[in-house]
Amino acid sequence: MGWSTRTVFYVSDSTGITAQTLGQSLMSQFETVQTRVVVVSFVSGVEEAEACLARIASAAAEDDNRPLVFSTLVDADLARILDRADALHMDLFRSFLTPLEQELGMKSTHYVGRSHAQVDTTQYLRRMDAVNYSLQHDDGQSHSHLDHAEVILVGVSRSGKTPTSLYLAMHYGIYAANYPLIPEDFERDDLPAELHHHTERLIGLSIDPERLSSIRGERRPNSRYAALPSCRAETRAAERLMTRHGIPWLNSTAKSIEELAAEIVQRRSLDTARI
Repeated sequence: MGWSTRTVFYVSDSTGITAQTLGQSLMSQFETVQTRVVVVSFVSGVEEAEACLARIASAAAEDDNRPLVFSTLVDADLARILDRADALHMDLFRSFLTPLEQELGMKSTHYVGRSHAQVDTTQYLRRMDAVNYSLQHDDGQSHSHLDHAEVILVGVSRSGKTPTSLYLAMHYGIYAANYPLIPEDFERDDLPAELHHHTERLIGLSIDPERLSSIRGERRPNSRYAALPSCRAETRAAERLMTRHGIPWLNSTAKSIEELAAEIVQRRSLDTARI
């Protein structure tokens, strides 16, 4: 089967994060389908639902293909409006709440934004503190309070350290720092001095040289920094250094930030029960 393009709508009466998370996970199983994503958030009334219906119809006419619609609308009347669309409508709440109600022998609250209301203030503040910590300790900017870090990511520049650190902080509330491994470290054949007392917290990220060259080329085209021979030399040296110091490392080339973060949590047995 050849490549096909579909417009995918994520429709919610709140932020749309739940619909996107599940919908994108499902769509990732279809590698030959290219998607154009439309997020419609805070659909709280008939007028907004009808406007969304019109946007779905417009996309269907433009693509000459039925759109895919993932929705998390608590109000059943609003969900039924989307049922009228010439699209595959997957009502995620209806799919899961109905069997849950049958199993538990009770009706759900059908309260909009209920999942967000249950966020504990302490957990929220923990995540915000973790984000601030990660920003302060990004790319080796600060050497203070490294003993507070639950994980310290190391790797060559542009291997994914910063977004992974921030995801660990925002999603799990984990205090994550990160340090670049640079040519000077490879010449000394040693880790940055500040990390010697924290080796038990270290985990490395590596990346295929070809992918690294492409990423760096977008930032500094036609530079030695982005040249493939430089990228090959740096990744080899970094992997050799991490292996010699007993630092476990992951290859970020074909992994999403979510996958990298989940593997780091599992490998380091980090406590996420508080989130």
